[in-house]
Amino acid sequence: MPHSCPDSTGPRFPLGRLAITPAAQAALDAADISGVLLLARHLHGDWGEISEHDRLQNELAVLLGLRVLSSYALTDGKKVWIITEADRLATTILLPDDY
Repeated sequence: MPHSCPDSTGPRFPLGRLAITPAAQAALDAADISGVLLLARHLHGDWGEISEHDRLQNELAVLLGLRVLSSYALTDGKKVWIITEADRLATTILLPDDY
């Protein structure tokens, strides 16, 4: 699936304090993927593998200051979510099971 990147000129919203769950860190390490690269995609509006409805929700969330969720598939089939809270004080990388 192609990645959408509506605004490649710069960050679309503040990330706030960054956190990662131990399970998400282990999954990224096992897949040899940097969390920083996924954060960059999230920050620039590449929401990963989500439905069109969720893409539109994220676009509204950026404009209205609501929670933003991205989902990225790893090579082993696991998914990693990145959630930036509505108040933009925190962004967390986690597995769906961590939610």
